[in-house]
Amino acid sequence: MSAIVVLIGFSLTVATGFLIAFLWAVKSGQYDDKYTPSLRILFDDTSPTWTTDISEKKIADDNSSQKSKTNKNKKNINN
Repeated sequence: MSAIVVLIGFSLTVATGFLIAFLWAVKSGQYDDKYTPSLRILFDDTSPTWTTDISEKKIADDNSSQKSKTNKNKKNINN
């Protein structure tokens, strides 16, 4: 019987914590904008230029390393 009292007390404590967190989120404005999130899916995300530069550099580095490996393989085959 004492286990039930402990479990009910614990569940009420957790429920109160979630209620306080929810009220804090509502009060701080987490749920104010209801219109913009529904439109967000309609527009393409444009990635920042720095990510494009990094990915282009990585692709260029990958291509140059593949070319050097290919050239080494050709030299080994010719010998």
